[in-house]
Amino acid sequence: MGSGALVLNATYEPLCVVSVRRAAILVLSAKAVCVADGDGILHSARHDLPVPSVVRLTRYVRVPYRSHVGLSRRAIFARDGWRCAYCRGPAETIDHVFPRSRGGRHAWENVVAACAKCNHAKGDRTPAELGWRLHALPAAPKGMAWRVLGHRAPDPRWADWLDLPEAA
Repeated sequence: MGSGALVLNATYEPLCVVSVRRAAILVLSAKAVCVADGDGILHSARHDLPVPSVVRLTRYVRVPYRSHVGLSRRAIFARDGWRCAYCRGPAETIDHVFPRSRGGRHAWENVVAACAKCNHAKGDRTPAELGWRLHALPAAPKGMAWRVLGHRAPDPRWADWLDLPEAA
């Protein structure tokens, strides 16, 4: 019940993820309708309400979206699949591909997840100086799911509205 509920605009466009409690309040106040039920039932003195997993607002809301996804440690780990960009082992730290001490930026295109061993061995050098290569070039994440969810793991029931791949 603590995973949250996906909120859709009146046009079925994904807006955000809210707590189950907030989704239930939206449904009970007739500001939203439940599109997909989650697991369980919420009980009150007068009502029994299925736990909402996806709710759709009854009125259209215009929302100006950010054009980029915010950069955070957790988002970097999620983007890289919690794997080291150099050896594909379990990631524990983040690393700047072009070191900040040499003018590298703290941006999606320059930050990767790394294991402590590779990060320590790399130090303030570039992968090219060590003869290393990245398994994938770092880039800012794209798509509706990243904009709405960020680093949060999606509920499989949300796949129809977020255009998630079948593996998710």
